[in-house]
Amino acid sequence: MQEIVEAIQSGAPGEELANLPLPESYRAAVVLEAEQDMWEGVESGDKDPRKSLHIQDVTLPELAPDEAVIAVMASSINFNTVWTSIFEPLPTFGFLKRLGKESVWGARHDQPFHIVGSDASGVVLRVGSAVRNWRPGDRVTVHCNYVDDQDPSAHNDSMLAANQRIWGFETNYGGLAELSVVKANQLMPKPAHLTWEEAAVNALCNSTSYRMLVSPHAAGMKQGDAVLIWGATGGLGGYAVQYVLNGGGTPVGVVSSPEKGEILKAMGCEAVIDRKAAGYRFWKDEHTQDESEWRRLGKDIRALIGRDVDIVFEHPGRQTFGASVFVAARGGTVVTCAATSGYMIEYDNRHLWMKLKRIVSSHFANYAEAWAANQLICEGKVQPILSAVYPLDQTGEAAYQVHKNLHEGKIGVLCLAPQEGLGIDDPAFREEVGEDKITLFRRHGA
Repeated sequence: MQEIVEAIQSGAPGEELANLPLPESYRAAVVLEAEQDMWEGVESGDKDPRKSLHIQDVTLPELAPDEAVIAVMASSINFNTVWTSIFEPLPTFGFLKRLGKESVWGARHDQPFHIVGSDASGVVLRVGSAVRNWRPGDRVTVHCNYVDDQDPSAHNDSMLAANQRIWGFETNYGGLAELSVVKANQLMPKPAHLTWEEAAVNALCNSTSYRMLVSPHAAGMKQGDAVLIWGATGGLGGYAVQYVLNGGGTPVGVVSSPEKGEILKAMGCEAVIDRKAAGYRFWKDEHTQDESEWRRLGKDIRALIGRDVDIVFEHPGRQTFGASVFVAARGGTVVTCAATSGYMIEYDNRHLWMKLKRIVSSHFANYAEAWAANQLICEGKVQPILSAVYPLDQTGEAAYQVHKNLHEGKIGVLCLAPQEGLGIDDPAFREEVGEDKITLFRRHGA
């Protein structure tokens, strides 16, 4: 493994990398099937990813014809890694078993361990016999839409494919590891002006936000739209704010502290709501929502921008959804991709149907959307929102930080990269984009 790292660090050509022997095993962050009941009876907030995520050696699987082996230089933590580590809403080994029944190649994924991680930046080391567009030595990022083309449901929008999965969550051999095996149609060019860790944090959240707001498959934001963004400095919200600003819209960012509000203002988001300072209580108790609090939020939005929002960027779920439906403008859209505060949603349907609002679901992104979102990163038009970096050995701690919402933006994880700051191939363009823009979240996190 050290020979591979040294070759990458020295800029070895693809032919040299292709001739380096691959190790039989590699280190990876895993959860274990034998421990999937370890949190039985424990409240979600008390479950500790540091106890369930292990770093251990795993065997490198055989390469399928449409796959590539990549040396993972860096990865990142997403909420799906947290969900896997606390075995909620259910253990992910059921996903692996179902994939294992699909084909000979799928059977490789059904293991008593699950290598997690749905982001990566790295270098291609091997490609399968059917791979056309990639070769050893290519510097890449990886998106997490795991799908093949043997079902007609995959061809209009692959996110509607009957066999669509999220790599590293519903498949094995994810990105929080020294090596990974991915489908060739998951690969995208690494932004040349970013470090390994900066390049590794974007694909999942950036692509998700792109589809939610920009793509016609979801909200289809247009110039001039006002967008309420929950968690506006979080992994999804930090990209959403940039898309609204880039698209000629008005973001209204909801955060939980004055410090996070300062990040938004530094990004160019002038309309900021500190929900903790405002003290919104959208639920009177466990069973009853408070419409007067929805109205108070709507009044606060109008005080900031003079009107209601056209789009609500929703991902907290149960805690906020009733308010989101209410504050969207007449004919407006609530676009939702998750439910981190609970997935049993309640809202007053009168405010939806009588004001002709709509709720649109969105889930990750297809390859075209992920590629377009990545291209905006490559062109310096969207910035990474990296706030902290941990080594692979501390993946559990990094996941704990996300589980407890102790972070802003995204947390990166160094896998094979020996230190931070490596991997920049175009320093001149980095200077043109601006170090202050690229490192805004990191400087605040520090």
